[in-house]
Amino acid sequence: MARIITFDEEWGSVEVGITKLINNLEEGKSQTPISSEDYMMLYTTIFEMCTQKPPYDYSQRVYDKYEQTFEDYIISTVLPSLREKHDESMLRELVKRWSNHKIMVRRMSIFFDYVDRYFATRRSLPPLNEVGLTCFRDLVYQELRHIIRNAVLSLIDQEREGEQIDRALLKNVVDIFIEIGMGQMDYYENDFEVAMLNNTVAYYSRKAADWILQESCQDYMLKAEESLKLEKDRVSNYLHSSSQSKLIEKVQGEFLTVYATHLPGKDHSGCHALPRDDDNHVIAGGTALVNQSENSATQSIPK
Repeated sequence: MARIITFDEEWGSVEVGITKLINNLEEGKSQTPISSEDYMMLYTTIFEMCTQKPPYDYSQRVYDKYEQTFEDYIISTVLPSLREKHDESMLRELVKRWSNHKIMVRRMSIFFDYVDRYFATRRSLPPLNEVGLTCFRDLVYQELRHIIRNAVLSLIDQEREGEQIDRALLKNVVDIFIEIGMGQMDYYENDFEVAMLNNTVAYYSRKAADWILQESCQDYMLKAEESLKLEKDRVSNYLHSSSQSKLIEKVQGEFLTVYATHLPGKDHSGCHALPRDDDNHVIAGGTALVNQSENSATQSIPK
Protein backbone atom coordinates (compact mmCIF):
# COMPACT_ATOMS: atom_id res chain seq x y z
CA MET A 1 0.00 0.00 0.00
CA ALA A 2 1.38 3.42 -1.01
CA ARG A 3 2.33 5.74 1.80
CA ILE A 4 -0.17 8.52 2.43
CA ILE A 5 1.55 11.89 2.52
CA THR A 6 0.14 14.76 4.53
CA PHE A 7 -0.25 18.29 3.27
CA ASP A 8 1.81 19.95 5.98
CA GLU A 9 4.87 17.73 5.69
CA GLU A 10 5.08 18.05 1.89
CA TRP A 11 4.13 21.72 1.63
CA GLY A 12 7.05 22.54 3.92
CA SER A 13 9.50 21.26 1.31
CA VAL A 14 7.69 23.21 -1.41
CA GLU A 15 7.99 26.38 0.66
CA VAL A 16 11.75 25.85 0.94
CA GLY A 17 11.99 25.80 -2.87
CA ILE A 18 9.78 28.88 -3.22
CA THR A 19 11.87 30.74 -0.65
CA LYS A 20 15.00 29.89 -2.63
CA LEU A 21 13.36 31.26 -5.79
CA ILE A 22 12.38 34.48 -4.01
CA ASN A 23 15.87 34.91 -2.59
CA ASN A 24 17.29 34.52 -6.08
CA LEU A 25 15.02 37.29 -7.31
CA GLU A 26 15.79 39.57 -4.37
CA GLU A 27 19.54 39.03 -4.18
CA GLY A 28 20.39 38.02 -7.72
CA LYS A 29 23.73 36.40 -8.45
CA SER A 30 24.71 36.25 -4.78
CA GLN A 31 22.37 33.28 -4.43
CA THR A 32 22.87 29.81 -5.88
CA PRO A 33 20.32 29.37 -8.68
CA ILE A 34 17.68 26.67 -8.49
CA SER A 35 18.95 23.58 -10.27
CA SER A 36 17.03 21.37 -12.68
CA GLU A 37 17.04 18.71 -9.94
CA ASP A 38 15.33 21.19 -7.58
CA TYR A 39 12.67 21.93 -10.20
CA MET A 40 12.04 18.21 -10.72
CA MET A 41 11.83 17.55 -6.98
CA LEU A 42 9.31 20.35 -6.47
CA TYR A 43 7.25 19.26 -9.46
CA THR A 44 7.21 15.67 -8.20
CA THR A 45 6.23 16.69 -4.69
CA ILE A 46 3.29 18.77 -5.92
CA PHE A 47 2.30 16.01 -8.35
CA GLU A 48 2.15 13.48 -5.52
CA MET A 49 0.13 15.86 -3.34
CA CYS A 50 -2.47 16.20 -6.08
CA THR A 51 -2.80 12.57 -7.22
CA GLN A 52 -3.71 10.80 -4.00
CA LYS A 53 -7.25 9.56 -3.56
CA PRO A 54 -9.70 11.70 -1.57
CA PRO A 55 -9.59 12.88 1.12
CA TYR A 56 -5.83 13.11 0.55
CA ASP A 57 -6.01 14.84 -2.82
CA TYR A 58 -4.73 18.33 -1.99
CA SER A 59 -5.20 19.89 -5.43
CA GLN A 60 -7.51 22.69 -4.26
CA ARG A 61 -5.30 23.55 -1.30
CA VAL A 62 -2.21 23.61 -3.51
CA TYR A 63 -4.00 25.82 -6.04
CA ASP A 64 -4.99 28.20 -3.24
CA LYS A 65 -1.48 28.16 -1.78
CA TYR A 66 -0.07 29.24 -5.13
CA GLU A 67 -2.14 32.43 -4.98
CA GLN A 68 -1.44 32.95 -1.28
CA THR A 69 2.31 32.69 -1.93
CA PHE A 70 2.16 35.66 -4.32
CA GLU A 71 -0.07 37.66 -2.00
CA ASP A 72 2.23 37.12 0.98
CA TYR A 73 5.34 38.04 -1.03
CA ILE A 74 3.75 41.19 -2.44
CA ILE A 75 2.42 42.39 0.92
CA SER A 76 5.61 41.64 2.87
CA THR A 77 8.24 42.68 0.32
CA VAL A 78 7.05 44.30 -2.91
CA LEU A 79 4.65 46.94 -1.61
CA PRO A 80 6.98 48.22 1.15
CA SER A 81 9.80 48.59 -1.38
CA LEU A 82 7.56 50.73 -3.59
CA ARG A 83 5.92 52.80 -0.87
CA GLU A 84 9.27 54.06 0.40
CA LYS A 85 10.28 55.47 -2.99
CA HIS A 86 8.99 58.43 -4.97
CA ASP A 87 8.94 59.85 -8.48
CA GLU A 88 11.57 58.42 -10.85
CA SER A 89 13.13 56.12 -8.25
CA MET A 90 9.69 54.63 -7.58
CA LEU A 91 9.22 54.04 -11.31
CA ARG A 92 12.56 52.23 -11.50
CA GLU A 93 11.61 50.06 -8.55
CA LEU A 94 8.24 49.34 -10.15
CA VAL A 95 9.85 48.20 -13.41
CA LYS A 96 12.20 45.93 -11.45
CA ARG A 97 9.37 44.50 -9.35
CA TRP A 98 7.13 43.87 -12.35
CA SER A 99 9.99 42.13 -14.18
CA ASN A 100 10.75 39.97 -11.13
CA HIS A 101 7.08 39.16 -10.70
CA LYS A 102 6.78 37.89 -14.26
CA ILE A 103 9.89 35.74 -13.76
CA MET A 104 8.43 34.36 -10.54
CA VAL A 105 5.15 33.53 -12.28
CA ARG A 106 6.97 31.68 -15.06
CA ARG A 107 9.16 29.68 -12.69
CA MET A 108 6.38 28.89 -10.24
CA SER A 109 4.31 27.65 -13.15
CA ILE A 110 6.94 24.93 -13.68
CA PHE A 111 6.53 23.67 -10.11
CA PHE A 112 2.74 23.78 -10.32
CA ASP A 113 2.38 22.55 -13.90
CA TYR A 114 0.29 19.51 -12.99
CA VAL A 115 -2.17 21.62 -10.97
CA ASP A 116 -2.49 24.04 -13.86
CA ARG A 117 -2.92 21.52 -16.68
CA TYR A 118 -5.24 19.08 -14.93
CA PHE A 119 -6.92 20.41 -11.79
CA ALA A 120 -7.49 24.01 -12.93
CA THR A 121 -8.56 22.92 -16.40
CA ARG A 122 -11.06 20.33 -15.14
CA ARG A 123 -12.55 22.79 -12.65
CA SER A 124 -12.62 25.65 -15.18
CA LEU A 125 -10.50 27.74 -12.83
CA PRO A 126 -8.29 30.62 -14.02
CA PRO A 127 -4.90 29.35 -15.21
CA LEU A 128 -2.08 29.87 -12.71
CA ASN A 129 -0.27 32.32 -14.97
CA GLU A 130 -3.35 34.55 -14.85
CA VAL A 131 -3.71 34.08 -11.09
CA GLY A 132 -0.12 35.19 -10.51
CA LEU A 133 -0.38 38.28 -12.71
CA THR A 134 -3.75 39.19 -11.23
CA CYS A 135 -2.21 39.25 -7.74
CA PHE A 136 0.18 41.99 -8.86
CA ARG A 137 -2.61 43.90 -10.56
CA ASP A 138 -4.97 43.72 -7.57
CA LEU A 139 -2.43 44.44 -4.84
CA VAL A 140 0.24 46.62 -6.43
CA TYR A 141 -1.24 48.23 -9.52
CA GLN A 142 -4.61 49.13 -8.01
CA GLU A 143 -2.97 50.86 -5.04
CA LEU A 144 -0.32 52.78 -6.97
CA ARG A 145 -1.76 53.35 -10.45
CA HIS A 146 -2.54 57.06 -9.92
CA ILE A 147 0.87 57.72 -8.38
CA ILE A 148 2.55 55.86 -11.25
CA ARG A 149 0.54 57.74 -13.85
CA ASN A 150 1.30 61.14 -12.33
CA ALA A 151 5.02 60.36 -12.18
CA VAL A 152 4.96 59.42 -15.88
CA LEU A 153 3.06 62.57 -16.83
CA SER A 154 5.56 64.67 -14.88
CA LEU A 155 8.44 63.16 -16.88
CA ILE A 156 6.62 63.78 -20.16
CA ASP A 157 6.13 67.44 -19.24
CA GLN A 158 9.80 67.70 -18.30
CA GLU A 159 10.73 66.41 -21.72
CA ARG A 160 8.36 68.88 -23.38
CA GLU A 161 10.25 71.62 -21.54
CA GLY A 162 13.51 70.46 -23.07
CA GLU A 163 14.87 68.29 -20.27
CA GLN A 164 16.54 64.95 -20.94
CA ILE A 165 14.59 62.01 -19.53
CA ASP A 166 15.05 58.25 -19.48
CA ARG A 167 12.82 57.23 -22.36
CA ALA A 168 13.57 53.53 -21.89
CA LEU A 169 12.29 53.76 -18.31
CA LEU A 170 9.18 55.57 -19.50
CA LYS A 171 8.47 52.90 -22.11
CA ASN A 172 8.88 50.13 -19.56
CA VAL A 173 6.41 51.83 -17.20
CA VAL A 174 3.88 52.55 -19.93
CA ASP A 175 4.16 48.92 -21.01
CA ILE A 176 2.98 47.90 -17.54
CA PHE A 177 -0.33 49.69 -18.15
CA ILE A 178 -0.64 47.60 -21.30
CA GLU A 179 0.59 44.25 -19.97
CA ILE A 180 -1.48 44.43 -16.79
CA GLY A 181 -4.59 44.16 -18.97
CA MET A 182 -3.50 40.69 -20.15
CA GLY A 183 -4.57 41.27 -23.73
CA GLN A 184 -7.04 44.08 -23.10
CA MET A 185 -6.26 47.80 -23.46
CA ASP A 186 -8.74 48.96 -20.81
CA TYR A 187 -6.15 49.69 -18.13
CA TYR A 188 -3.89 51.63 -20.50
CA GLU A 189 -6.79 53.64 -21.90
CA ASN A 190 -8.70 54.32 -18.67
CA ASP A 191 -5.89 54.62 -16.14
CA PHE A 192 -3.26 56.31 -18.30
CA GLU A 193 -4.30 57.51 -21.74
CA VAL A 194 -7.29 59.63 -20.66
CA ALA A 195 -5.18 61.54 -18.12
CA MET A 196 -2.28 61.80 -20.56
CA LEU A 197 -4.52 63.39 -23.20
CA ASN A 198 -6.06 65.79 -20.68
CA ASN A 199 -2.59 66.75 -19.47
CA THR A 200 -1.53 67.32 -23.07
CA VAL A 201 -4.48 69.63 -23.70
CA ALA A 202 -3.70 71.65 -20.57
CA TYR A 203 -0.01 71.91 -21.50
CA TYR A 204 -0.55 73.08 -25.08
CA SER A 205 -3.40 75.36 -24.10
CA ARG A 206 -0.92 77.31 -21.95
CA LYS A 207 1.86 77.17 -24.54
CA ALA A 208 -0.31 78.21 -27.47
CA ALA A 209 -1.79 81.11 -25.48
CA ASP A 210 1.73 82.38 -24.73
CA TRP A 211 3.11 81.82 -28.22
CA ILE A 212 0.23 83.52 -30.05
CA LEU A 213 0.96 86.69 -28.07
CA GLN A 214 4.75 86.53 -28.12
CA GLU A 215 5.52 85.23 -31.60
CA SER A 216 4.85 86.26 -35.15
CA CYS A 217 2.26 84.16 -36.94
CA GLN A 218 4.97 82.40 -38.91
CA ASP A 219 6.87 81.49 -35.74
CA TYR A 220 3.64 80.39 -34.08
CA MET A 221 2.94 78.01 -36.94
CA LEU A 222 6.50 76.73 -36.84
CA LYS A 223 6.14 75.99 -33.13
CA ALA A 224 2.84 74.23 -33.79
CA GLU A 225 4.41 72.09 -36.50
CA GLU A 226 7.43 71.25 -34.35
CA SER A 227 5.18 70.34 -31.42
CA LEU A 228 3.17 67.94 -33.56
CA LYS A 229 6.39 66.33 -34.76
CA LEU A 230 7.67 65.90 -31.20
CA GLU A 231 4.41 64.35 -30.02
CA LYS A 232 4.56 61.81 -32.85
CA ASP A 233 8.10 61.03 -31.76
CA ARG A 234 6.90 60.41 -28.20
CA VAL A 235 4.36 57.91 -29.45
CA SER A 236 6.98 56.02 -31.42
CA ASN A 237 9.36 55.94 -28.44
CA TYR A 238 7.24 55.15 -25.40
CA LEU A 239 3.48 55.43 -25.94
CA HIS A 240 1.21 52.87 -27.56
CA SER A 241 0.65 53.40 -31.27
CA SER A 242 -3.11 53.61 -30.73
CA SER A 243 -2.58 56.91 -28.92
CA GLN A 244 -1.08 58.74 -31.89
CA SER A 245 -4.23 59.87 -33.68
CA LYS A 246 -5.87 60.94 -30.40
CA LEU A 247 -2.77 62.79 -29.23
CA ILE A 248 -2.25 64.63 -32.51
CA GLU A 249 -5.91 65.59 -32.65
CA LYS A 250 -5.70 67.09 -29.15
CA VAL A 251 -2.50 69.03 -29.85
CA GLN A 252 -3.69 70.33 -33.20
CA GLY A 253 -7.02 71.24 -31.64
CA GLU A 254 -5.38 73.48 -29.06
CA PHE A 255 -3.31 75.32 -31.66
CA LEU A 256 -6.38 75.74 -33.86
CA THR A 257 -8.53 77.01 -31.02
CA VAL A 258 -6.01 79.60 -29.88
CA TYR A 259 -5.20 80.62 -33.46
CA ALA A 260 -8.88 81.05 -34.37
CA THR A 261 -9.56 83.02 -31.19
CA HIS A 262 -6.75 85.51 -31.86
CA LEU A 263 -7.01 85.59 -35.67
CA PRO A 264 -9.17 88.77 -35.89
CA GLY A 265 -6.56 90.68 -33.90
CA LYS A 266 -3.57 89.49 -35.92
CA ASP A 267 -4.53 90.71 -39.39
CA HIS A 268 -1.19 92.50 -39.80
CA SER A 269 1.01 89.81 -38.29
CA GLY A 270 1.67 87.94 -41.52
CA CYS A 271 -0.80 85.13 -40.85
CA HIS A 272 -2.66 85.48 -44.13
CA ALA A 273 0.59 85.69 -46.06
CA LEU A 274 2.01 82.54 -44.48
CA PRO A 275 0.83 80.08 -47.15
CA ARG A 276 2.64 82.18 -49.80
CA ASP A 277 5.89 82.44 -47.85
CA ASP A 278 9.14 81.34 -49.50
CA ASP A 279 9.71 78.70 -46.82
CA ASN A 280 8.12 75.66 -48.39
CA HIS A 281 8.40 73.72 -45.12
CA VAL A 282 6.17 76.22 -43.39
CA ILE A 283 3.71 76.17 -46.29
CA ALA A 284 3.46 72.38 -46.18
CA GLY A 285 2.97 72.26 -42.44
CA GLY A 286 1.03 75.45 -41.91
CA THR A 287 -1.50 75.80 -44.70
CA ALA A 288 -3.98 73.25 -43.39
CA LEU A 289 -3.76 74.67 -39.89
CA VAL A 290 -4.25 78.21 -41.12
CA ASN A 291 -7.20 77.28 -43.34
CA GLN A 292 -8.91 75.36 -40.54
CA SER A 293 -8.35 78.23 -38.15
CA GLU A 294 -9.67 80.86 -40.54
CA ASN A 295 -12.75 78.74 -41.22
CA SER A 296 -13.33 78.36 -37.49
CA ALA A 297 -12.93 82.08 -36.93
CA THR A 298 -15.32 82.93 -39.79
CA GLN A 299 -17.94 80.54 -38.47
CA SER A 300 -17.69 82.03 -34.99
CA ILE A 301 -18.42 85.62 -36.16
CA PRO A 302 -22.14 86.51 -35.65
CA LYS A 303 -23.97 87.36 -38.89
